[in-house]
Amino acid sequence: MASIEKRGNSYRIKVSCGYKADGTQVFQRMTWTPDEKMTAKQIEKEVQRQAILFEEECKRGQIVSAVKFEAFAEEWFEEYAKLNLKSTTYTRQRQLTKRVYAAIGHIRLDKITTRLIQKFINSLAQDGTNEITKKPLSHKTMVHYLSFISTVIDYAIKMDMLSDNPCRRVTIPKGSKKERKILSIQETEDFLKLLETAPLKWRTFFTLDIYSDMRRGEMLGLEWKDIDFETGVVHIQRTSNYTKARGIYTDTTKTENSVRFIKLPPEVLAILEQFRAEQEKEKQRLGSKWIENDRLFTKWNGLPMNPQTPYGWLKEFCEKHNFPFYGIHQYRHLHASLLIGAGIDPTTVSGILGHSQVSTSLNIYGHMFRENQVKACNAVAEALDFKKRGA
Repeated sequence: MASIEKRGNSYRIKVSCGYKADGTQVFQRMTWTPDEKMTAKQIEKEVQRQAILFEEECKRGQIVSAVKFEAFAEEWFEEYAKLNLKSTTYTRQRQLTKRVYAAIGHIRLDKITTRLIQKFINSLAQDGTNEITKKPLSHKTMVHYLSFISTVIDYAIKMDMLSDNPCRRVTIPKGSKKERKILSIQETEDFLKLLETAPLKWRTFFTLDIYSDMRRGEMLGLEWKDIDFETGVVHIQRTSNYTKARGIYTDTTKTENSVRFIKLPPEVLAILEQFRAEQEKEKQRLGSKWIENDRLFTKWNGLPMNPQTPYGWLKEFCEKHNFPFYGIHQYRHLHASLLIGAGIDPTTVSGILGHSQVSTSLNIYGHMFRENQVKACNAVAEALDFKKRGA
């Protein structure tokens, strides 16, 4: 409810507009001065009308807190992000602030428009934006920037400081999508053969990676007790990650659906058995220098391995043998492509990969599913001998 205070020949109207993130109540004020020719009754009626109009404007978010985006975003980091986001997600959001603050950090929340945000997002699609490649930022990275701004503004809405999120009307430039490179079946067989010359630890790591569909963090978080050698079933239930602030640490899986069970073929279980035996011998050799934590893949002394170590080893190994290097995540894409190629339905593929929604699998591998639909259509036509019957 608006309050009205007479101040000389004018009237001050005050409206409560919610609270800041720190709990401070926010007020907006306006001054209305009546025309000299108005009667007292007319003034009383008009000032009440002005108060109602002003209050409605505040409710629509046309008049809100004067807090600037950067100041409020920092409050969001302290009072929400630190308490609710995973460390890796928090770190990634922090990395986005440099460009965002430079563009809109100095602007009041109530002055941030769809047009301003659209201009910022469009600027990310310009040549030279990527300081390393001098190319535009990827479509995925632009999505991250818009998502960060939108999340902060949504929090302002939750705090009753705004009533609308201008990010919802922003269009992200299509940009150029990177071709997802994965090994062919023949290249995969060649790679597995090449791995026979590698140390047992790395042969085990990348053989398991190819056959299991696990993310890198899930691989490094795997413990021996997670593997049932009798049934060949592996329980994926944690990840091992790294941030500069925390170092190497154990965390929950990426999503709730990422906690899952997978089945391994006997050949992979046999390699795991060999590796476990080798690790036991190494424990005995090092004695008290070995730090026990039950992890499969560790540093020399048993401590959890840095997530960047497998990537570095694989890159060097591929360069040494003049073999294509597409990174580590490509083995997960390879696994998915093999599942889809075998005719496995999207729901099952999504469950195996640990995606939180089937739509995630469809967005990433939609073209592969469409190719399968064409194959299925052709298969039905051939089975029914449609063309020969002249229909």
